[in-house]
Amino acid sequence: QEDVEIPSRRVLITGATGLLGRAVFKEFNENNWNAVGCGYRRAQPRFEQINLLDSDAVHDIIHEFQPHVVVHCAAERRPDIVESQPDAASRLNVAASGNLAKEAAGIGAFLIYISTDYVFDGTSPPYKETDVPNPLNLYGKTKLEGEKAVLDNNEDAAVLRIPVLYGEVERLEESAVTVMFDKVQFSNKSANMDHWQQRFPTNVKDVAAVCRQLAEKKMMDPSIKGTFHWSGNEQMTKYEMACAIADAFNLPSSHLRPITDCPVVGAVRPKNAQLDCSKLEMLGIGQRTPFRAGIKESLWPFLVDKRWRQTVFH
Repeated sequence: QEDVEIPSRRVLITGATGLLGRAVFKEFNENNWNAVGCGYRRAQPRFEQINLLDSDAVHDIIHEFQPHVVVHCAAERRPDIVESQPDAASRLNVAASGNLAKEAAGIGAFLIYISTDYVFDGTSPPYKETDVPNPLNLYGKTKLEGEKAVLDNNEDAAVLRIPVLYGEVERLEESAVTVMFDKVQFSNKSANMDHWQQRFPTNVKDVAAVCRQLAEKKMMDPSIKGTFHWSGNEQMTKYEMACAIADAFNLPSSHLRPITDCPVVGAVRPKNAQLDCSKLEMLGIGQRTPFRAGIKESLWPFLVDKRWRQTVFH
């Protein structure tokens, strides 16, 4: 039995079972980091099962593993769920984040807190890190409070704000982008699609690469801290994303109906919370996957009519 070389750089990823967390774990793991992921409901057998609301459990894993970096992806990120369960959302998005930041500071670990473009009201994009947040919904408010809790408890931490995510999903409902695929595929009935809110769909692989690059830069330059923005650079409404998805798979899109009115149900969304990413770009940090390429890779396993299409297009 030969000794397996374990990388000396250690990273702990919370929410490692989620869409972004899986990508972050994979990115660090494949780039010579000793990565440990933790999750809650879906953790075993691959990841450590930790309830982030249990401060003793959080203290123990931080002190046992002694990570150099903590990437905090765990959150309640569904705006409509946050509105209906405000206390639970606040405990996870704010209190648990502040506690994790405090524990990371205690061992000198660099914490990256994942936040959202929804801290802005969407009235005057693009938004720089220095622009004043004004969240319209409770989700944005809890994430903004989480940012403050993190930076109050750990002045060397980083906040990384990102927009709507997509990537290799386990279920289509995991992402607000991929969830549209069934409406696109089943063209026998017309589907209303939001054509009001301007979005910047961002591949989780790209966010994961940014987290790793930020962590590695921090190792060389301790002045790396504070708030950062990362985002895809293709502006699309959900209707335009759905059309791009249809196009990527050579599917019809005539059944998709653009709805240009502001949505009236659910949590209020900002019209255009575009993030200015020049601060990270100037540090030489970043990665962007073109939407069509990324969405095709993400959705291919969910294509209903696979066999026929493979013979036609491959």
